[in-house]
Amino acid sequence: MKLLVIVLLVTLAALAQISHQATKGDFDRWMKELSNWGRWGKDDQNGTVNLITPAKVKQAASLAKQGITVSLEHPVLTEQAPDNSNPLTHTMTATGENPLAGAYAMDRYDIAYHGYAHTHMDALSHAFQNGKMYNGYPQSSVTKAGAQKNDITAFQNGIVTRGVLVDIPRLKNIPYLEPGTPIFVEDIEAWEKKSGVKIGSGDAVFVRTGRWTRRAEKGPWNAAQILAGLHVSVVPWLKQRDVAILGGDGVSDVIPSQVEGVTQPVHFLMLIALGSPLFDNCDLEKLAEAANRLNRWEFMFTAAPMAVPGGTGSPLNPIAVF
Repeated sequence: MKLLVIVLLVTLAALAQISHQATKGDFDRWMKELSNWGRWGKDDQNGTVNLITPAKVKQAASLAKQGITVSLEHPVLTEQAPDNSNPLTHTMTATGENPLAGAYAMDRYDIAYHGYAHTHMDALSHAFQNGKMYNGYPQSSVTKAGAQKNDITAFQNGIVTRGVLVDIPRLKNIPYLEPGTPIFVEDIEAWEKKSGVKIGSGDAVFVRTGRWTRRAEKGPWNAAQILAGLHVSVVPWLKQRDVAILGGDGVSDVIPSQVEGVTQPVHFLMLIALGSPLFDNCDLEKLAEAANRLNRWEFMFTAAPMAVPGGTGSPLNPIAVF
C-alpha cells in the first residue's frame, strides 16, 4: 500500500512537471486548438469581448456596493529608464506667461505607449502570426494609415464587466515575485480557493506580480529581458473559463517565456488565437490594498480606450469600482 502511494505521488509530480513545460510545438498546436476564429462570425473584430453580455454588465454593476473607485493606471513615466525607452513628452504650447488668446493654457502629449512602461490596452491588430491576426484578417491590412481591421475603435463603447484580482504575492505571503518567476494554473486555482472567487465567462482577470512594489523598492530594470508573469500553459485554462480580458502589472507573459523560439506566447495566443484584448502595465498595488481591506476580490471594471481610427491600442486609465 505504501509503495502504491509513493508511486502515485511520483506520477503526480511528474505530470505536474510536464504541465510546467511547453515547446514551440505546443504553442503551434494551441494556436489552432484554442482559436476563436469564426466563433462570432467571419467579420467579427471584438473577439472575447463578445462574452461580455448585457447580463454580464448588469452583474458587474451590482458589484458597485460601496462606491469606492480605484485607478489601475500607473502614473505616467516621463523619464528615461531601463523599462521606459519611450517616456511621455509633455510640451506646454501656451502658458500663463503667454496664454492663447490671452486666456488659455495649452499643451501637447506625445507617447509611444506600447512596451513595458505605460498602462495601455492592446487591440487585436497588435500582433500577427504567419501573416494573420485575429479572425484570419491579413497582416497586410495594417498599413502606414493604421489598422484597417481589428483596430481599437471596436471598443469605442467601452468595457464594463466583472473584474477579478488574482494576487499571487499575497497567496505566497511575499511582497512581490522576483523577475522571471512563472505563474501556473495551480497558482491561480489556489488563489481562487483562498479568495473564494471563481473566474468565469466574460470576466476581466488581472494578475498581480507586485512589479511596481519591487520597482519602487529596488529601482527599474530591463523588463524586456526578465519579468514575472504567466506561463503559456495557463492559456488553455483561460480559454476553458472563457475569460474576456486579461491584464497584469507587466505584459502578462513571464519573461523569458520558457518556450524556445517564442518570445511572448501568452500575448500571441490571447491576441491572435483567442481574440482577447490585453491590458498591460497596470498598477495593481492600490487595487490589492483596497481588495484586501474590503476582503473583496471581485469588482466592477470599466475601461474606455481612445477611439483612434486605425489604432493598434490605446493608453488609458482603467477603473475598479467596489
